[in-house]
Formats: sequence, structure tokens, C-alpha cells
Amino acid sequence: MKYQDYYKILDVDRGADTATIKKAYRKLARRYHPDVNSEADAEDKFKEVNEAYDVLKDAEKRKAYDQFGENWKHGQDFNTGGYGGGAGAGGFTGGDFTDFFESIFSQGGAGGFGGGHAGGGFGQNQGFRQSRRAQKGEDQQLKLDISLEEAFNGGEKTIQISRSEQGAGGIATPVLKKLKINIPRGVTSGKKIRLSRQGHASASGGVAGDLLLELNILPHKWFKLENKDITLKCPVSPWEAALGSKVKVPTLSGHIELKIAAGVQSGRKMRLKGRGLPGKPAGDLYVEIQIHTPPADDKETQQWYESMQQKFDFNPRTF
Repeated sequence: MKYQDYYKILDVDRGADTATIKKAYRKLARRYHPDVNSEADAEDKFKEVNEAYDVLKDAEKRKAYDQFGENWKHGQDFNTGGYGGGAGAGGFTGGDFTDFFESIFSQGGAGGFGGGHAGGGFGQNQGFRQSRRAQKGEDQQLKLDISLEEAFNGGEKTIQISRSEQGAGGIATPVLKKLKINIPRGVTSGKKIRLSRQGHASASGGVAGDLLLELNILPHKWFKLENKDITLKCPVSPWEAALGSKVKVPTLSGHIELKIAAGVQSGRKMRLKGRGLPGKPAGDLYVEIQIHTPPADDKETQQWYESMQQKFDFNPRTF
């Protein structure tokens, strides 16, 4: 097996603390995630980063890796503290003694030992192993960006995530997996979706952890979202504002025709009840009027504005 320098992969010092390792992992995971990086070797680097983090975040795995190097996985099976001529009986401490016998008898075969242990003593150790195997895997928490349209309409969405799964020898290996999820209609930012048993695998053979997806609604080019209410800024011409008109405006459920009252001013908001995000109650859509004037970029247009200036005795600055 090729030796992997996990510290070099994450670009951290060997004495780095857990927080530093986690920060480095997040930075590199974002950089090499296949969804955002199309380079040919991005997926391989992404897997290396996940593998390195899986080992260095775990105190026991990291200790074995630091001690045994490329043979660290084999070093996990035996605790070197069990040997060495110390003062303890037979060279084992109490905790090491249990771990050592657990590794020896992991395949069964307790019948060969009887004297020296009270009846049922080995059965207690077997129960200990079973409790370890039953331990649930670690939950995985991710943020998922969705569009405002996806939040409004809801429905099915396919995502790709990285998670650890049990490989050969019980070692967790990072893998990419596609999942189909259902986004609730009218969901807001910060809401979480729990997917049972779609998190990290159990290191002791139990069920996988859960996947928690925290939804984040991305900004929209036309609409501004606040809670469940939506605001749309609607440009109108001076004559549409002065004379009144009907204008076509977009909503998340399709275009509608909106009646503009004569003499409307910029900043006026028109409320369309129930046209925001769905729910109980549903949000509202606010259409904010913005009067836009044509540019005076030629002589004829400038003369037209000058004639307006002479015709109207009008000063909008009443302060």
C-alpha cells in the first residue's frame, strides 16, 4: 500500500490541533468537490482529503498513524502498551488486556480458555464487543443551496455528497454518493431535512448515522425574499405613472397583469396577497413601483424635456 502523508495532504503541521485540521479540511473539500471543480484529478484529490481527515480527526486513529506510519491500520489491532516489561502483571494494563483479548477472540473460539476466569467472564467480553458493533455511525451535516423557484415549488432534487463507508478491514473510506431528496413546498432558509441512515458508516458495524441537510435559498435576480414575503421592484415610465396603465409583471407562479393607478409615485408598494412563499399562512408579494425616465442623449430629447420644464410648475422637493 502506498504511504499517504495525511498531514501533507491537508497542509497542516504534525502538531496541529483538531480545530486547525477541521478548518484545513473544509477549505480543501470545498476546493476539490466534484460539483465545483471540473479538473480531471479533482475527485481523486477530494477522496484523499476525506481519507486524511477521517484519520486525523479521530484521536485513536491519529495516534496509530503517528506511531506506525504506513502500517498504522495494522497497528490498530494491537496496543503496544501491552508489552514492554512494565510493572503490571504480564506486561498488560487493565484496559490494554481487554483490547488485546478482544482482538484475539474477534472470530470466536472461547472454548479453549476456562481456568483462571469465573464462569461467564468471557461472555461479558463478548457482550462488550456486541455493544460496540451496535454503535450508530456519526451524523453528517451539510448545507444545501437551492433556488427560490425550488423553495416555492418544492419537489424532487438529486444531490451528490461525500460520506465514509466501511471498507476492507473495517476501515472507513470516503465515497461519493448520489441521493434523491424531496424539498417541501414553501420551505425557508435554515430549515433542515433529516435523511435516516444516510450519514457516515459505523466504525463498529452498527447502522449508519443520519444526514442533516440545512437548506439555504440563494439570492434571486428579480425577487427579494424576507421570511415568506417577496418583493419585486417594477420599473415604469413617467407616462405610465402619470396616466395610469396596465403592466405585465413576473411572479413565481407566472406572469400577471398589474393595474397601475394614475399619479403613482416611486416607492409605492402594491400588495398581492398570498403570492409569496406557500404555507399556512402563505407569504405576500409586494410590487414596488420605480419610475424610470428616458435618457436625454440627443438634442431632440433635450428640447422635449425643456418644454416639460416650461409647461409644469412642479417641484418634487417639498421640504
